[in-house]
Amino acid sequence: MLLTKSCLYGIRAAMYVASLGHKEYVPIQQISENLNISFHFLTKILQQLTENNIMISYRGPKGGVALARDPKDISLTDIVEAIDGPNIFDQCIFGLPGCGNLAPCPLHSEWAKHREKINAMFENATLNTLADKINTFNFRIADEGYEEEKKQPK
Repeated sequence: MLLTKSCLYGIRAAMYVASLGHKEYVPIQQISENLNISFHFLTKILQQLTENNIMISYRGPKGGVALARDPKDISLTDIVEAIDGPNIFDQCIFGLPGCGNLAPCPLHSEWAKHREKINAMFENATLNTLADKINTFNFRIADEGYEEEKKQPK
């Protein structure tokens, strides 16, 4: 996967906050426990999102994090760029420097075909639409339910 664990956790945390649908601050400990993400690791990720105007934070007993903007105005691309940097999907799928038409990796031509679609999908997926799917269809964003799903016959 091209996205770092930090980025994936950042996306999950932002979706979680958006899915709650309120303007109050959500305690980081609550996010950590519900998404099964290390509190200290999550704190560092949320700091990056705060620095990039995706989250706002508030210290104190009623503190935590909230979305800095309307969830319909925050795309997955915004979150990915805040944590992993810009143009992540323009990079070689194997992470090879200098991969291109003159010196391609084994998947270069296949990856090139799908890159634009993936970029568009991330740009069009907003926290609002994802939160709606989580709430409407009970989609999961945490590890819970995974073990039960694995045990069910296919």
